[in-house]
Amino acid sequence: MEFVIRFVFFLLENLLWLLLLAIIANAILSWLFAFDVINYRNRFVARLADFLERVTAPVLAPFRRIIPPLGGIDISPILVILIIQGIRSILLPASEAALLGLVRGY
Repeated sequence: MEFVIRFVFFLLENLLWLLLLAIIANAILSWLFAFDVINYRNRFVARLADFLERVTAPVLAPFRRIIPPLGGIDISPILVILIIQGIRSILLPASEAALLGLVRGY
């Protein structure tokens, strides 16, 4: 049982890490589009941008509804990154320790 709990938290932490990387990549890609460094005519870039938008949009959408763009700059990715980092560094280890304590009978 202890192995299963550790494995589940390992998966959660790494999925959050991948989501964090996707949010950062999506933000950088949007800046490159905004400053016309790259464009959607390249099929690979268009597919990558579409994939990143589909992955990150459900997470960013609630924050985009609450936080308006400041001077045309969307700061919701920064807030989501801070929340994900807080979950990864504080909430996941504490939850894992609590569950392992329950399993061990402490």
